Amino acid sequence: MWYKKLHWQIVIGLILGLIYGLISSVTGLNDFTTEFIKPFGTIFITLLKLIAVPLVLASLVAGVASLNDTTKLSRMGGKTVLIYLCTTIFAVTIGLLAVNLIKPGNSLPEQTRIDLQAQYSGAIESRSESAQEVMNRGKLDILVDLVPENFFAAATENANMLQIVFVAILLGIGIIYMGGEKGAFLVKVFDSFNDVIIVIVDLIMKTAPYGVFALMAGLIVDLAGDDLGKAIALLVALGNYSITLLIALILHVLLVYSSMFKFFSKNMKLSTFFKAIRPAMLLGFSTSSSSATLPVTMERVEKNLGVDEEVSSFVLPVGATINMDGTSCYQAVAAVFIAQALGLDLTLAQQLMIVLTATAASIGAAGVPGAGIVMLVVVLESIQVPAAGIALILGVDRILDMCRTTVNITGDAAVSYVVAATEGKLHEPELED
Repeated sequence: MWYKKLHWQIVIGLILGLIYGLISSVTGLNDFTTEFIKPFGTIFITLLKLIAVPLVLASLVAGVASLNDTTKLSRMGGKTVLIYLCTTIFAVTIGLLAVNLIKPGNSLPEQTRIDLQAQYSGAIESRSESAQEVMNRGKLDILVDLVPENFFAAATENANMLQIVFVAILLGIGIIYMGGEKGAFLVKVFDSFNDVIIVIVDLIMKTAPYGVFALMAGLIVDLAGDDLGKAIALLVALGNYSITLLIALILHVLLVYSSMFKFFSKNMKLSTFFKAIRPAMLLGFSTSSSSATLPVTMERVEKNLGVDEEVSSFVLPVGATINMDGTSCYQAVAAVFIAQALGLDLTLAQQLMIVLTATAASIGAAGVPGAGIVMLVVVLESIQVPAAGIALILGVDRILDMCRTTVNITGDAAVSYVVAATEGKLHEPELED
């Protein structure tokens, strides 16, 4: 039956969680929801984060070691980073075009602006401090941070995923150079370890509908509180901004990812691509975390898109840390929206600065807590727009974060398919209904 499919169960969990959250706000059950429902969503996300580091380490070491050729690795790595960089530039550009054409900031009521700034002043201050730390970093600090002093310390925090990727590639290269029986043995060890992780992922995913239900219920309660009308009024006031960002994100998926996929796909339909990665997209929407969704993304790309594990185990972990197209598009839309709401006209030079800063931020954001908002502060500072304007969008940021994470995951899957196609590493997919 259709309802036994994982993606339909996740959709049902989303809808029921949304309905329950609204009922909870209206009937005064928020305390019960916070105490007894929301923790199950937290546990679900934590389980996914728990498995992310072992998965990246095992799959990437095995994938790199199986290449048996460092030249091939450098070619694949250069190709992956270049594609991610190009899609990020497109994302920022599309965001700027959308926000300049629609001009959502011109319709924001003055009182709403004042109330939001007062409500979120504390959050803005903490984000500004984190952003200042980022702005004070040296030009090559991103490369310096790539190498961990202690692997085990790096492995304790998913935000350090780029360091895990570096160590895994280093281990894989070491195994290639060692070769022989010992090298082959280590490849088998990491392959077996990766198989165990995949089994654990399957077990965790059986709880996905319940976890998604709890996440959505908790989100609605946090957003609405005891005053559902307040949340609705806020969503209406910022509706133009939200719609503008959603239009930009959808255009990026349709124009960039879809065109890229169709160009390199010979037999697979575009609808099949989206159907294949649908559970990963839905899970990304629920968790707002590319890293947490990584195990599911890898499984769907390998099984349903036919991407060889050698490619997916390299491209997807890298994408989860540096491919932030949805976030980059959001930074462009949000920065111009805030400027419009504050009555500031941005010059062409300032908007070009947004392209450069947002593109750089998509790579450097991985190790920064609250990366999207923090890096938005950096973008605003670069174009001389007051960071306090972030208060205008914080109320709806959580929902829009879910949307841009979905775009990030879609981009990861599309790029992994493109790289696999150019490397001749596609096999027959196991398509589901």
